[in-house]
Amino acid sequence: MADSSISESDVRTALADLKDPESGRSALKLGQIRDIQITADRLSLTWALMSHSAPLWEDVRRDCQTLLQAKFPQLTAVEVAEAVDERPVEKLGEIGLTARSVIAVGSGKGGVGKSTIAASLALGLKRKGCVVGLLDADVYGPSIPYLLGVQGQPQVIDGKIRPIKADNMPVMSMGLLVPAEEAIIWRGPMLHGAINQFLRDTDWGNLDYLIIDMPPGTGDVALSLSQLLPLTGAIIVCTPQDVALLDAVKAINMFRKVDIPVLGMIENMSGFVCPDCQKQFDIFGSGGAREKAGQLNVPFLG
Repeated sequence: MADSSISESDVRTALADLKDPESGRSALKLGQIRDIQITADRLSLTWALMSHSAPLWEDVRRDCQTLLQAKFPQLTAVEVAEAVDERPVEKLGEIGLTARSVIAVGSGKGGVGKSTIAASLALGLKRKGCVVGLLDADVYGPSIPYLLGVQGQPQVIDGKIRPIKADNMPVMSMGLLVPAEEAIIWRGPMLHGAINQFLRDTDWGNLDYLIIDMPPGTGDVALSLSQLLPLTGAIIVCTPQDVALLDAVKAINMFRKVDIPVLGMIENMSGFVCPDCQKQFDIFGSGGAREKAGQLNVPFLG
């Protein structure tokens, strides 16, 4: 009878092409595959991913199990445990921000739910296990503090602004610095200075993701961000009707002009569910963003 035993070397050979989902490099060479244990017909190991990749953990676990069970059909069980890879976070640009990804959430016009999407994205990533910060860069109309129910004046300690925490997530906003009823009347250079300070002089800590809620339109803030640090990309939020889509196209072209990749479009407010009859009514239409995303060769995110 042929020897059906499996060695640790066999397992490592089988996993040679397994990639770290963040860097695309070999998980073995990065030292992420650990604690390989083989007992009779059972195999267990630990895969240490950076918390940046936490939303992909279940997919990664399933792919690893599928690969090993295909390579070694004699196994009756494959267990892949989760751990955290503690590699340091590199600084971005000259401002010294330590974040693995910076994602801007923008829109062509106001009132499409951009801030709600930005806050939901930040909270969703945090609940998956990522370390997330949320920057409200809408200086003229900051709404993130209201949406998250946070208040208080950020303190300056050792020359650094300490952001307010929302469920232990650092948040920075002009809405935390000025009274809610006070109008901010600034020209471009002052806006650039404020964004610079929010990034350079705020003690964000080591982040996996910094989510930036952009002001609506195609103004100075996107240009400032493109000059200050390398953004991972931008997400465009719009509603389905034509007038919103026209402005969304302008926002996409703006990000492209300043070399910020467009990660995709989100269609918001496309349906209202009646609380009485539970039927959905497409008050503003539906599907406009999906169609426009296809025309612009931009991913449609949902």
